[in-house]
Amino acid sequence: MNKLLGDTIIRGNGDEVAVSTLEGEGKVVALYFSAHWCPPCRSFTPQLATWYKGFKKGPNGDKFEIVFVSSDRDDASFKEYFNEMPWLALPFVEREKKAQLSTQFKVSGIPTLVMLNAANGKLITSDGRAIVTDDAEGKDFPWTPKPFLEVVEGKFYKKNGKEVEKDVEGLGEFIKEKIIGLYFSAHWCGPCRGFTPQLVKTYNKLKEDGKKFEIIFVSSDRDEDSFMEYYGEMPWISIPHGDPRKKTLSRMFDVSGIPTLVILDENKQTITSSGRAAISSDPEGKEFPWYPKPINQLTGATAGDINDSPALIWFNDKKSGKDLTEVMKPVADEWIKKWKDAEETQAMVFYVTGNDVDDDEGIANSLKQFASITSNTELAIVDIPTQKVYESSDTDVDTGKIRSFVEGFLNKTLKGRGLRH
Repeated sequence: MNKLLGDTIIRGNGDEVAVSTLEGEGKVVALYFSAHWCPPCRSFTPQLATWYKGFKKGPNGDKFEIVFVSSDRDDASFKEYFNEMPWLALPFVEREKKAQLSTQFKVSGIPTLVMLNAANGKLITSDGRAIVTDDAEGKDFPWTPKPFLEVVEGKFYKKNGKEVEKDVEGLGEFIKEKIIGLYFSAHWCGPCRGFTPQLVKTYNKLKEDGKKFEIIFVSSDRDEDSFMEYYGEMPWISIPHGDPRKKTLSRMFDVSGIPTLVILDENKQTITSSGRAAISSDPEGKEFPWYPKPINQLTGATAGDINDSPALIWFNDKKSGKDLTEVMKPVADEWIKKWKDAEETQAMVFYVTGNDVDDDEGIANSLKQFASITSNTELAIVDIPTQKVYESSDTDVDTGKIRSFVEGFLNKTLKGRGLRH
């Protein structure tokens, strides 16, 4: 927790509290990302305060704490808003830590309540708001995720030709030793209806090729009729409409929007939460089961991670993306191994462009314009979570120059500027 929050945080009266007092086996710390200017935050904060006060009176009250991580625009607004809260806060001056926490836990909007294991700082869930709503008395504390097969077990629907068999038992046995896609989708969602036919084609192709693959439809449809109409377009299995497993699975895999396709391996561990991008870029399933690559070619289908993480991008339209990847790969491999060995979230994503990269949406040029990156810049780090960009003046880019640039960013010795001039 000290690594995340520093040595001290504060109470509403300004008194300092040692972060070490939050730590301990069986304890949970929640990070509350919020701001006074945000209407949904001001609506949720009183609800959270009521829940918090009730929880603190319960048997696990001494094992739980909330830390406010402010997105307020000035210290006065921070203090005014913090006065409404009965918990602790990261000091307003710690803006760099706030940005790091937002990046690490992929906070894309507020209010967000992130629950952490206080013994090791590991994520329990990014959807703490659902816990406040669904577990009013805190009976499920410490909200440790259950194994996937335990959560998903129960009745399901199965296609038999065009007919739907309802209430089929034994979902766990049906998906045993298979790669699984959890498809969070709904009939009312335009992008979902656009993606579903593409997913059906890839699924059928993989089944024809003998791949051990199954998809489970997890519906966000508003009524049974819409669900059944939409499910009629799908050849895979489904959890029944309105089943409580939908909420649990959405929380387990931090699903914040649809369509989302989460791919799990045979042991039901996450391979990727970006299955939609994987299918879009590989409709024939040649790279099944789509383990993340250390470096991606920058296209509309692969660019989603840029919104959540700092991205190193090599802009070059004179060489092939494959050639650029080979030069960048040693650096990407080194850092990804370091993050994995330290059991840390990957702190940067890596991209190349190239004269052979099929970028129908023109993402590379759009991103350069959006970030005001000069036309002759080849290496840049675009950090959307902190709204900064870092440009390298290096020419004749090689592995050594890429390594120095990445190390400068991660060691905080690079000077950046605002994302847009």
